[in-house]
Amino acid sequence: MGTWLNADIPAFAIVGRVNAGKTSTLATLLEIDDDELLRISATPGETTGVLPLPVRYNEEELLLFLDTPGFQQPIEAMKEIQRLAAGRSPGPAEIARFVKECRERFPDEARLLEPLSEGAGVIYIVDPGKPLRDSFLAEIEILRWTGRPRLALLNPQSEPAPEQEREWRDRLGTAFNLVRTFDAHEARFDERRRLLEALLQIEEHHAGHIRRVISAMENEMSDRREEAAEAILDFLEKSLTLRVSDPIDVRDRGIPARMEKKRADLEVRYFKKLADLEQDCLKRLLKTYRHHLIKPDIDPSRHAGLNLAVAETWRKWGLNRWQLTAAGAVAGGAAGAVFDLGVGVHSLGAGTVIGAIGGGTAAFFKGGALPELRFKGVSLGKVQSDGQALEAGPPQSPNFAWVLLDSMLIRHAGILDRAHGRRDSGVIEVSEQESLVRNFPSSRRSLLQKWFTSCLKGSPDRGKEPEVFAELVAALDERQESAEPED
Repeated sequence: MGTWLNADIPAFAIVGRVNAGKTSTLATLLEIDDDELLRISATPGETTGVLPLPVRYNEEELLLFLDTPGFQQPIEAMKEIQRLAAGRSPGPAEIARFVKECRERFPDEARLLEPLSEGAGVIYIVDPGKPLRDSFLAEIEILRWTGRPRLALLNPQSEPAPEQEREWRDRLGTAFNLVRTFDAHEARFDERRRLLEALLQIEEHHAGHIRRVISAMENEMSDRREEAAEAILDFLEKSLTLRVSDPIDVRDRGIPARMEKKRADLEVRYFKKLADLEQDCLKRLLKTYRHHLIKPDIDPSRHAGLNLAVAETWRKWGLNRWQLTAAGAVAGGAAGAVFDLGVGVHSLGAGTVIGAIGGGTAAFFKGGALPELRFKGVSLGKVQSDGQALEAGPPQSPNFAWVLLDSMLIRHAGILDRAHGRRDSGVIEVSEQESLVRNFPSSRRSLLQKWFTSCLKGSPDRGKEPEVFAELVAALDERQESAEPED
């Protein structure tokens, strides 16, 4: 088969103008956000050779993509190929001769056409915001002459004018088997799957391999949802059972200033531990979805989350007043309770974890807007003095657990929405997202409230954990489906 290809494995060369988005398309499609593995740069000519990128599942190679250098002299190369055809209509034979005989004069064109001359299919990336000049027409003709299966992708770098995009589609439609839109900086899982399904339509010979890739992708995403649900379940249990304590010296009990300082120190320790749990969960989610550029410990000064000291926030996040009442009544823990969802420390809970990914908790607590924790004396036995300690946690807000869950579901949604082809700042903005838990069916809210109550009492109900896990998986699945575009 030559230098690049294996007869048993479908291969597609990613072709296009320099910085048209070839590498970012591959990065999103293959979920590679690491510049050490796949370099994305605004510098012209970053891709100087053909880079093979195999798609493997269970250590078996099922598909091969080839990142190629961009066209540099398309008009001159087209004329040379026409000369080689000696008056005939150029075809695959002339492309093969061009690769063999014209490498010195046209190094970039020869390199990108070599895998095509050996049998690779074509994925041609263009920016429809660019005018359809003669150089692009030359590229389109050269790729048509290869005779290989051809898919054209419109990868908009900015909003193209409607008439300009129509011109691109009409011209590409005369030379390519299919024309599709694929925004490498915005594409989610469903768009990635649709791109592979488009390859099925132009490459029937290797359809079985491509179907196996699609099936493996879907199975992998299902596994990831379960991993994410497990991470969120672990985070919730640890957060709801979190307590910090400090022994009380008998000399301190009669001095209010010392006791107040002890309470303040416990608050700091409690919320620091809560922030650590938050970051641990985020790290697990990022690892699950192969994001390396986003860090959960970015500078808190860049926090762009919500101000939970205002009533508007509590109208948007966690459960509303009636949902809390209903869920709590079913759980047996809300009889006669009055839920203050307005402004005030009793309402803040741990909702300060909401905001831009990383730093959210620290940013709010650094400002001193701490929610009111539960404090009580606990017996430590005959440890020292009278064997008493001051224990802090959790916050008294009845919405505490729900805001925690909301925050992680929204973070998870932000991670899903971030394409791997992006190389900008690793901040996921979630401040405008409405509550997700309020859309839960009542049966799910009741089940979760029962489990939350057991955790808050310090004795998580292990019997309910499988049901809670299943409901979290379902919630993550619903969020992904709601984010996918309709056919």
